[in-house]
Amino acid sequence: MNPVEEELVLKLDFGKIDAVARKSPGVIPVAVQHAGTGEVILVAYTNERAFRESMRSRTLTLWSTSRNELWEKGKTSGETFEIVEALVNCEQNSLVYKVRPRRGNICHTRNRSGKPRNCYYRRILMDSLALENTDP
Repeated sequence: MNPVEEELVLKLDFGKIDAVARKSPGVIPVAVQHAGTGEVILVAYTNERAFRESMRSRTLTLWSTSRNELWEKGKTSGETFEIVEALVNCEQNSLVYKVRPRRGNICHTRNRSGKPRNCYYRRILMDSLALENTDP
């Protein structure tokens, strides 16, 4: 378990985009939205290769900026996602993929019941900047 993924202290990584640009040039962000609920469940990156594979296979395929490789989301765990719609912003430098889970949720973290969560499982309490786990 990664402490940053479970603790209730806000530690935003403001250097992430700079690091991604140095290590993985040619990527753009992708907001992944649950097609049924409208919930944003993940923000990740794609490059041309991952984008084309996603469009061809209709399966959520991204670019892993930590491993520098093609990443079919959930291939190892079985928590894969069908892309039902793809949207591009006005400047064509970010995407929204609307997806339908084939099974479960999207995050590699799990709640106390052992079930996968979606990535946005902590709420920022704006007065204190503390975090509240909404799916413990």
